[in-house]
Parts: sequence; C-alpha cells; structure tokens
Amino acid sequence: MTNKQSAQSGGWTSRLAYTFGAFGNDVFYAALSTYLINFITSHLFDTGDKALNNRLVSAVTIIIMALRILELLIDPFIGNAIDRTKTRWGHFRPWVVVGGTISSITMLVLFSNMGGLTKTHPYLYLVIFAFLYITMDIFYSFKDVGFWSMLPALSFDSREREKTATFARVGSAIGGSLVGVVVMPLVLFFSLQSNGGTGDDRGWFWFGFIVAAVAFISALAVGFGTREVENDLRENKEDTAGVSAVLKMLVKNDQLMWVAIAYLFYGVGINLVNALELYYFQYIMGYAKGFTILQTINMFVGVVSVFAFPVLANKLNRKPLFMWCLTLMLAGIALFSVAGSNLALVLIAAEMFYIPQPVVFLIVLMIITDSVEYGQWKLGHRDESLALSVRPLVDKFGGAVSNGVVGQVAVLAGMTTGATAATITASQVTTFKIMMFAIPAVFIVIGMFTFWKKITLTEEVHAQIVEELEKTWGKDYVADAETSVDQLASEIHVESPIAGKLMSLDQVSDPAFATGTLGQGFAIKPSDGRVYAPFDATVRQVFTTRHAVGLVSDDGVVLLIHIGIGTVALKGTGFVSYVTEGQKVTRGTELIEFWDPTIKKAGLDDTVIVTVTNSENFENIDLSVAAGTMVEAHQDVLRLNPREK
Repeated sequence: MTNKQSAQSGGWTSRLAYTFGAFGNDVFYAALSTYLINFITSHLFDTGDKALNNRLVSAVTIIIMALRILELLIDPFIGNAIDRTKTRWGHFRPWVVVGGTISSITMLVLFSNMGGLTKTHPYLYLVIFAFLYITMDIFYSFKDVGFWSMLPALSFDSREREKTATFARVGSAIGGSLVGVVVMPLVLFFSLQSNGGTGDDRGWFWFGFIVAAVAFISALAVGFGTREVENDLRENKEDTAGVSAVLKMLVKNDQLMWVAIAYLFYGVGINLVNALELYYFQYIMGYAKGFTILQTINMFVGVVSVFAFPVLANKLNRKPLFMWCLTLMLAGIALFSVAGSNLALVLIAAEMFYIPQPVVFLIVLMIITDSVEYGQWKLGHRDESLALSVRPLVDKFGGAVSNGVVGQVAVLAGMTTGATAATITASQVTTFKIMMFAIPAVFIVIGMFTFWKKITLTEEVHAQIVEELEKTWGKDYVADAETSVDQLASEIHVESPIAGKLMSLDQVSDPAFATGTLGQGFAIKPSDGRVYAPFDATVRQVFTTRHAVGLVSDDGVVLLIHIGIGTVALKGTGFVSYVTEGQKVTRGTELIEFWDPTIKKAGLDDTVIVTVTNSENFENIDLSVAAGTMVEAHQDVLRLNPREK
C-alpha cells in the first residue's frame, strides 16, 4: 500500500472507528480503576463471617495493587512486542483486537463470584482472581499501548492526524465520564435488591457485561474500521524504554524528576478522593443517585475546563496556574469534609475539586514535554520517548496505590458486603473522612510545595533554551554529512524554500545569524507563507514550536530553515508542520505553512533565514541572485562547492 493510498483510506470511516475505540477504551479503564474495587468491597464476599469477609477484601485489594505495580515492569516488554509485530493487518490492530477480546472476557468474570467460589472456596478464588486479574491487565495494556501508538500510523498527513486525535480525545472524555453517569442506574436497574442504593451482585455483573461488550465491540471497530500506513519511517530499530532507563534519565534531568515527584504526590491524593467519592454517596449520604448527578456535571465541566486551559495559561503562566488550581482543590476538600449529607454543598465541593484536574493534567503534560528540550540542552542528547513515558508510569503507580488503599479504607470504615449508610457508625465516618480528605490533602500539599520550590522550567526559560538549541542545531550531523560531501566534485545549488525578497545574511537583525557564526546562507523577506524543501533531503529536526526545520541533503548539505526572529515565543501558534523527523522529502515538498499576520501582530520579524550549518565543508558559498531581488520558491539562489581535503 502506498503512502498516498494509505492517507486516502482514512477519512471518516477510520476517524469514527478510532473515536469509538477511544470511547470504549476509557469506558473499560474507568470500570477497571474505580468501579471494580467498589464491587469487590461492597458485594463480592458474603461468607457469613464478617471478619473473614474483611480479610478477603484486604487480600484481594492488596493483590490488585501488587499486580498493577508488577505490570509497570512488564509494560516496556509489551511495547517491544507490539513494535516488532509484523502481520498482514499491521503492527497495532491485531493487539487491539486480541487484547480487547481477552481483557473484556476476563473483566466480565471478575465482576462475578465465579459460580459461588467466594463462599465455598474463598482462598481458591483468590488464586484464580490473581491469575485472571494479571491476565486482564496485561492484555488490556497490549490493547491500550497498541491503540494509542497507532495514531501516527493511520496517516502521514498532519491535518488528518490532528482531526483523528481531536475526535479521539472527545470520544475518550465522553467514555470516561459516561461510565460514572450510568454506573449506579445500571446496577440498580439489574439488581433484585437495592441494598440501600448500592445494588447487588447481579446488578454489578450486568454492569460488567455492558462494559465488556462496549470494550469488545469498540476493539473490533478499530480492527476492521482503520488501516495502517506502511512506510519505512515506521521501522523501529531501538528497544522501548524500560523502567530502569526512565529512572536513570530522571536523575540526570532534574526538572523532569521534580515534576514527576510533584505529580506523583498529587496523583496519589486525587486518586484517593476520586475513588472514594462513590463510597461517600453510598455510605455517608445514603444517596447513590447523587453520584450520577455529580458525574453528569463532571462530563460537561471537564470539557469546559480543557478549553479554558490555553486562556488561563496565557494569563497566569503555568506555575502560578498550577498553584491556584491546587489551592482551589484544597478548598474543595475542606468544604467536602464538612458538607455532610447536604447535596448542594457536596456537589459544589466536588466540582471545586474536579474542575482544576484537567488543567493540572495539561500543565504537567506541557512541562514534561518542555523537559525534553531542557534535557537536550543540559545533557547534550534528546530523550523524547523516555521523557514522555514518565507520566503514564506515574499515573499507573498512583492508581495502583489508590486501589490498594481504597480496599483497606472500606474495611476500616465498615463499608463492605451488607453495609448501608444506616450501619456506618460515627467513628467509622470519622475514619473514612480522614482517609478521603485529610490524607489526600497532605499528599496534594507535598506535591504543591515540591512544584513551587523545584520547578524552574517556565515558558520563558523553555523559549530561551529552544532558541539556543536552534542556533547550535546541525553539529550532530556534520560528521555524517562529511562523507557525502567528500564524494562530490560538482557545484551544489540551493533553491529558495519560499517566495519573497532575497536578503544577504548580514542584513538580518539577529547578530548570531548576521555574523555567519551559525553558518553561511541567505534570508528571504516572505511574500508567501509556504515553505518548501529546496532539495532532496532527510528531515533531521522538526522543532516543537514548528517555526524551524533542519534538513540534511543527499549531497551532504546540513540546512536550517528558520522562520522569523523570536518566533519561538509564539509556541507554534500560526505554524503548521507537514513533515516528521526521519522523513525523506523530495525537492518541492511542502515542509511548513505559517500565517504571516500572526508573526506581525506579535511585533516580531518574519524574515525566513536559511543557513548551511556545515559551511566549513564548503568553499565559495555565494548568492547566485543579487540581494534585493524578488525570487520565487524553487528558484536557485545559492551555490557552493565542496572543499577539497
């Protein structure tokens, strides 16, 4: 299948199939991370011996925590297995379907008492549960990693990728929130006994059945409704990063390490509160339907919160915004702790706690992303895959700890099989509130303090780092390029990548470029916003802010095309990149498109600067057209001869 055919095969069918896959994926994850624990603690064990019930609940939740932490060590091998899968159906789709099928079946079994084993042979049940749970978790990870990793494989067109990713984010958000909306109505609808609004094991089984069915059908939709692009660019020759590699890199990249530590404390805190909210409605308020109301509000508020992030980040910057978000969350916890059974107060408090969560997630994600350049600047090498693997690892660890603690809280607070709001004593309520409010607040405060004291990677600092990296780009490729240059004897011609007025470099307002210390070349005062490849080349660098691109030609010319001066401050606004690192491009391939009014409105210089960063390998680097001439894209403007050695 050619790239063109692959790109055209996407469209609405692939986009909608992938969106439904994201929906089903998050439906499954919400049920796994939150509601399975509630079923286990509230309905699974009914041996007639309350002490034995509590021991079994404690045992099974500790098993879950241990297995989820163990699965963190297995994740890298899962990534490697997927990367090395070669079938007629592609790398990813087989794992989405197989993983989705097996994890759905095992999930359904876990939402049952396995034919009464919990009563007749409870310890045998624990052994079978552990086997089924780790099986389910591993195959879900195969599905999850395969699903999200296949996004770049669906198309090489950046616009199509962005559309697909946007649809997937919407599907994911709706899926994760909708489970909370429907969980108690579904459980109570299928239950033979309401049990004070908590339902019975029959109701929870049918809830598990619906979740498993949605996850299975959505996996099939991805398997049969999407197509993967086949291209040499997708060949992966390096192993996926392991946990040990991540830890080693964290020690060296201090900003990544501190944001990971802050996020870990924060994550444990919010996971505990979020996981215990349903228990609060069931056993403190005695009004499980209130949880449905809360989750319905969250579904809409979460979308608004995400869209508000860019505006808030521009007004406050990330660091103070992070502090304000956590301050609001702590205020919400305080109000929640005294709200009692007042539904209005509980909902207000819960929203004060929930609204900042999507914003905090995006702040952390942006800082982790920025730490890639920070690490490159500090350590001299780029660890993109390692850095971006930190957040999922921290998320999973926080979720694992939360799962283990919630089970113990349920036992200590008497919220196990047969319990209702009426059976919970005042001392048990106090114990529950300490675990739901006081302990998480301490974790959040530690995360807050760590972030404020240790995070120095602001937007301004990152912009300065990117500018420094841009100006030194190309050094890593000089040695590789010399081999090609030495083989050449003829004159090399470089075309203008854009239409506009030709300028000599000494006319550029940036001294670093004007003096030629960053390489010889030329500049263009643009009359158009489309930047093209001036020769056949390999894309070696696509800057995250999309305002510059680095190429290495088949002739050994290392070329930096830099759009504007100081445009790194725009953070990619007004720029669209059409290529990826490692991509082979031919002369005339469109690399970048930019909206010139965005640059001018920001008061910045829009001059496009083109430099040969390995100029020392050439002699007689001269303009072939006089400066001041209007030139077209693809017109020869620079000639250079390889230096004899």
